[in-house]
Amino acid sequence: MSDTTLSRSADYERLTRIRATQPEEIAASAARRQRRGLPGEGERLLIIAADHAARGALGVRDRPLAMAGRADLLDRLRLALSRPGVDGILASPDILEDLLLLGALEGKLAFGSMNRGGLQGSVFEVDDRFTGFDAASIDAMRLDGGKMLCRIDPSDHATVSTLESCAHAVTELARRRLLAMVEPFWSLRSESGALRNDLSPDAVIRAISVAQALGVTSAYTWLKIPAVAEMERVMAATTLPALLLGGDPPDIDAAYAGWHRALSLPGVRGLVVGRALLYPPDDDVATAVDGAAALVREARA
Repeated sequence: MSDTTLSRSADYERLTRIRATQPEEIAASAARRQRRGLPGEGERLLIIAADHAARGALGVRDRPLAMAGRADLLDRLRLALSRPGVDGILASPDILEDLLLLGALEGKLAFGSMNRGGLQGSVFEVDDRFTGFDAASIDAMRLDGGKMLCRIDPSDHATVSTLESCAHAVTELARRRLLAMVEPFWSLRSESGALRNDLSPDAVIRAISVAQALGVTSAYTWLKIPAVAEMERVMAATTLPALLLGGDPPDIDAAYAGWHRALSLPGVRGLVVGRALLYPPDDDVATAVDGAAALVREARA
C-alpha cells in the first residue's frame, strides 16, 4: 500500500471518528473556513457538482453504482478541487461536511443542494421536496448559496408543489443575500413511466421563463441549464446569469464542444459539472478537470 493510500485511509478513519465523537466540529470547521467572493466582471466559474447520490442517482454511463463508494467519491472530489481553475463545489450536506472536515473547501465557493426528495425513478420524482439544506442552514454554515432542481411536468399535479417550494427557497435566500441557483427542466413521462427532460431549445426556453420568475425577487437568482442546440436563442430568453450543467453525456468530446460554444455567450458565467469530470471514460479525473478549466479560462480571456 502506498504512502498516499495510507494517508487517505487515515484521513477517512479520522473523519468517521470525528463524526462519531465530535459532531460539533462540523459547525466549527464551517465557521473557520476561508471564503472567497463571487466572480467579478468578465470572470467565469468552474464548479464541481456532487449532489447526485442524495437523489439515488449513483450511475455513470454503464456503471450503475459508480458513485456508491464514498471514499472513492471523496478522493475524486479532493483531486478535482485541488486542480488550478476550479472555483468551488455544489453538494448535499453530507458531502460538504465531509469535505469541510477534510479541509478541502478552503478558499472555495460552496453551494448547498436543497431539494433531493424527487428520487430518481420514483413515482413521486416530480414532487421534489426540500430534504437537504434550507436557506437558514446555508447562511449558518457560511455557504455561498443554494441550488434547487425545478422539473416542470404539466401533466403531473405535483409540479405545483415543487414550484411553490422553489419560489419560497429563492425568496429566503434572497433575503439573506445568498445566491439561488435554479436548475429548471420541462419534463414528461415516457411510455414506460420514466421521467425525461425535454432538451429541445423551445422546452429549455419555456423552463427558463418559469424559473426566472420564482420568488419575490430575482436579484440573487442564477440559472443552471444544459448546453443545447440554438444556445443563442435560449440565452436570449433571460437576463439572469447562467451556468452550464454537465449531466452524464454519452460523448464527452461532444459535451466539451458544446460547452465551448456556449461559454462564448455573454450571459453564460461558467460550468457546473460533476459526473463527466469525476468519472471520465479513462478515469483520469485530473485531465478531465483541467480540460474543463481550460475552456473556462479561454472564455475569461
